Amino acid sequence: MKRLVCLSALCFFVFGLVGSSSAMDACCAAEHKDAHKAAPAGNKSEAVDVGNKICPVTGEKISEETKATYEYEGKIYNFCCPMCIGGFKKNPEKYIKKIEEEKLQGKSKQEDSSGESHQRSH
Repeated sequence: MKRLVCLSALCFFVFGLVGSSSAMDACCAAEHKDAHKAAPAGNKSEAVDVGNKICPVTGEKISEETKATYEYEGKIYNFCCPMCIGGFKKNPEKYIKKIEEEKLQGKSKQEDSSGESHQRSH
């Protein structure tokens, strides 16, 4: 517990002085070493990347610079930062549902835009 408090205080101090994302990344990396959970050794099937572009916890677009991934039940989910993985772990089904809704919305937007362009050409 002491270590966590000290580490948090150090992170706030460093982030406050430097004010850069690299200081935040260093802090997050130290606290969240299990950001990507590997598949168990006995499981020969590979995990499938869900491919979500929006963080299910914060609703933010996922940046490649700060992206974190987590494997859950054979699927790899993407997050905007390692801290969001903790939120996901508390209620995975809630966030999986959000990801599925995001994918459905993306598909309907693609269908709408392809239908519109098709109609315009006639």
